[in-house]
Amino acid sequence: MKEHITTSRVTVPRVAGQPMGAYLALPDGEGPFPGIVVIHEIFGLNDNIREITHRFAREGYTALAVDLFSTGNRVVCMLRIFHGMLVRPLNNGIVAELQAALNFLKGWPEVDPGRVGVIGFCMGGSYALQLASVADPLPGSGQVLRAASVFYGMNPRPLEAVSRACPIVGSYPEKDFTANAARQLEPLLEKHNIPHDIKIYPEARHSFFNDAGPAYRPEAAVDAWRRTMTFFDAHLKGAQAETG
Repeated sequence: MKEHITTSRVTVPRVAGQPMGAYLALPDGEGPFPGIVVIHEIFGLNDNIREITHRFAREGYTALAVDLFSTGNRVVCMLRIFHGMLVRPLNNGIVAELQAALNFLKGWPEVDPGRVGVIGFCMGGSYALQLASVADPLPGSGQVLRAASVFYGMNPRPLEAVSRACPIVGSYPEKDFTANAARQLEPLLEKHNIPHDIKIYPEARHSFFNDAGPAYRPEAAVDAWRRTMTFFDAHLKGAQAETG
């Protein structure tokens, strides 16, 4: 169901190489709207991720879902992605591409460039955290990334990098290795007085938010979406986003 939203395929320019494919969902109305970059999990920019962009648009956000597998051979793209997660976190080509996507979204006429956030799932969640830790301010602008949401992502290394992060809302499954990442992340956010909402869902497993997958857990997914929207509304729609 896509009532009251407009969707299109777009391309994000990159400094080098072919443009990155992406999927844009616009809310009904004149705007400008807050913007969200959506970063997919290992399954790519599929129907599940497109539906998430639709959900954001229905809530009054312009959502841009990037396709990290669109810039070359899929195997090569995956190697670059995991290299950036495991070997060169915070300083890699994927972060640069995501920064380009953020700037592309900020330049869209229907987007308020001062109210932009990011959400990611699995490997996308890992990159959402990396981006939150390096994108303040964004290259070429004086604006900040206002909020980030991570679903079952790995922490950046060094973890201390999150000391300069934007506000973070995180949703993690108990039956997953990323639960330890949540337990390590939250005390550091508290230490540096970074607004946050971190929750581990009992009995949930990896990809519990994906309603097309076998690990889908409806109660956890509904609650995680509610928390994410409450957090984003406060930091992207509310007074903090206008005056912060």
